Amino acid sequence: MSASRKLPHWADVLLVPLASVALAFVLSGVLIWAIGESPWAAVKVMIEGAFGSSYGWGYTLYYATNFIFTGLAVAVAFQARLFNIGGEGQALVAGLGVALVCLYIPWPHWSLALLGASLGAATFGALWALIPGYLQAKRGSHIVITTIMFNFIAASLLGYVLVNILRPTGTMDPASPRFPAETFLPKMHEILRPLGISFSTVPPLNISLLIALAMCVGVWFLLWRTRLGYQIRAFGESEPAAQYAGISPVRITVIVMLISGGLAGLMAVNSVMGEQQRLVLNAVEGAGFIGIAVALMGRNHPFGVLLAALLFGFLYQGGAELALWTSIPRDLIIVIQALVILFAGALDNMVRMPLAKLFATGRRA
Repeated sequence: MSASRKLPHWADVLLVPLASVALAFVLSGVLIWAIGESPWAAVKVMIEGAFGSSYGWGYTLYYATNFIFTGLAVAVAFQARLFNIGGEGQALVAGLGVALVCLYIPWPHWSLALLGASLGAATFGALWALIPGYLQAKRGSHIVITTIMFNFIAASLLGYVLVNILRPTGTMDPASPRFPAETFLPKMHEILRPLGISFSTVPPLNISLLIALAMCVGVWFLLWRTRLGYQIRAFGESEPAAQYAGISPVRITVIVMLISGGLAGLMAVNSVMGEQQRLVLNAVEGAGFIGIAVALMGRNHPFGVLLAALLFGFLYQGGAELALWTSIPRDLIIVIQALVILFAGALDNMVRMPLAKLFATGRRA
């Protein structure tokens, strides 16, 4: 019997990730102490910077919104044992879909523009993921290799389109024109103001957060309350058994990659339409790769992805405050984020196996 099976389900879902994060923070504290800074002071700066004000909450939730979309994209694919690490490229291409919808369709109101941009982003992201999915299903090309390659192709394609097609005449900045004012999404302070709640006007947090939360519920419903979700999970558990039950591997692979790419593409609504209000060359900023760690830490469950996205939103915003108000170098902050990813992903069994032995000892006692 494997170590993971000896653990109760609640411990595997909650205790193992928490222990991994705790170990990462302990090691990070040692590194901070080694350079002459106080770990407790650093933690205080990070917590106050990320959660101590509506300004901090705004940026933390903005980053978390991006990570929810990309984390859900990885989680859905992994339920079918497909390791989609092309969320970065899928979100880049989806940004192009958002830009085309916002620039070339006259929208009378932001709500209609949001609907059109969401459809454009999901469609472009899904179609970009469809090609690796088809190659995996029909040609046997490994999904990891093809999605990595398509990340670079997407970056090159976006650079070409921005420089040669969308860039306004007479400008040197590789970016599209600014979207019309009718497409600007309401920020969180505008949403909360009618409710009598004051919120900072600076953070780019916008209504995309509500879409991300809705996607968490939607993905949960899809995977655990629909026939298609059962087929996806059955295929992920055992492909031969799924085939014996009449489940088509080609169909499931293609459908899962379409859903995964669409979820990753929705991130562009938040970053391109909600924050930049134009398409820039690096609109994704690595969120596609962070989504892998978010899905791993969240155990590929939508609720776990939500919690893990909040953690990484805290690390991003808290790390920015740490670099601003202390002498801790920015590179060390990146190391702290990497340690969390390392313990939550690559060294997961290092935490799980001792916990499994501890639970086994307790049962024997």
